[in-house]
Amino acid sequence: MASVLGTSSAILASRSLVSPSPKPAFPSISINPGQGYGRKLYGGFGVQGRKGKPRFHFVVTNVATEVNQVEQAQKLAAKESQRPVYPFAAIVGQDEMKLCLLLNVIDPKIGGVMIMGDRGTGKSTTVRSLVDLLPEIKVVFGDPYNSDPEDPEAMGVEVREKVTKGEELAITMTKINMVDLPLGATEDRVCGTIDIEKALTEGVKAFEPGLLAKANRGILYVDEVNLLDDHLVDVLLDSAASGWNTVEREGISISHPARFILIGSGNPEEGELRPQLLDRFGMHAQVGTVRDAELRVKIVEERARFDKNPKEFRVSYKEEQEKLQQQIASARSNLSSVQIDQDLKVKISKVCAELNVDGLRGDIVSNRAAKALAALKGRDKVTAEDIATVIPNCLRHRLRKDPLESIDSGLLVIEKFYEVFG
Repeated sequence: MASVLGTSSAILASRSLVSPSPKPAFPSISINPGQGYGRKLYGGFGVQGRKGKPRFHFVVTNVATEVNQVEQAQKLAAKESQRPVYPFAAIVGQDEMKLCLLLNVIDPKIGGVMIMGDRGTGKSTTVRSLVDLLPEIKVVFGDPYNSDPEDPEAMGVEVREKVTKGEELAITMTKINMVDLPLGATEDRVCGTIDIEKALTEGVKAFEPGLLAKANRGILYVDEVNLLDDHLVDVLLDSAASGWNTVEREGISISHPARFILIGSGNPEEGELRPQLLDRFGMHAQVGTVRDAELRVKIVEERARFDKNPKEFRVSYKEEQEKLQQQIASARSNLSSVQIDQDLKVKISKVCAELNVDGLRGDIVSNRAAKALAALKGRDKVTAEDIATVIPNCLRHRLRKDPLESIDSGLLVIEKFYEVFG
């Protein structure tokens, strides 16, 4: 009898997360929610005794804890099954591009980065390698928009209603998401779609979230962004400006938060971007082909090692990757304490004014990028050297007045910087 009960307990423990069928073998009795989120008492597992009377075996399980364990197991399995990504720390050269990407991870409010350069210079590889370094954030469990449980402005409508009613939110930690926007994507796939039939017959707003919903509080990456269709460019402009995506279909309107770091890459030979979209990118990085022969050989050898055995190659850079992750996490936590002197702020604005930069985005982004760089270096005060490092990337793409002009290489910005800063 003891062996039967032991076997029953083992089976029950291993299946405690499986949803019961319409006629379960054992009933479940819910405990008052005030006793703890997700706790249930499973009972009624009948075992016939000698007198024909059933003996019951009760097991108390904490479903919330077990769900978290299953989540972690699923994330681990998904990570292992994913295509291996080239390590960020293994990328040789291209320091300007790597710095712009890291600063945007530290402070997403910088507004993204536009990477332009020759084909075959590792633009897409570098952006996708950023996935391993992205930190974890708090999100509302099961929410398709990755709503922030602590910021009402970054909550979906349903989550905000729950908060208003005083309902408790289930919170989980997840990595910042990176979403690829393919050039051939339709507007419905990007924005999301409304099920009109269900709305008319059942009176329910049935919304299928798109890529913008998935990218909320994450990264939206557009490869060959200069070839993107104009109507999709307009959608990105609207969402990037307001931080919200609104879908209007047949008199039905649905809105959700869509705040994302916009990263684009492209080859200038295939055409330039519209000035309106270019201005939405906080920073601009130019990538050139490596000319040093020894450096080129090193890049070729590293790539050959990765192609031969990706897992072994990633393990060899594990320590450097972890060190970089810790550096980013530390910079993100210390960013709010970084200060910039009033004198430096005035000089940044003077540079922008004398370069005839339209609007104030250049001033704002330059201040934010300089603070993020100081945080990355482990300092709590911005120096003129920090500003000199980031200001060309923040202003060079804002100097154009004629769409036919090419983007300045940054020399004009540097000259004006030294003239103002002395």
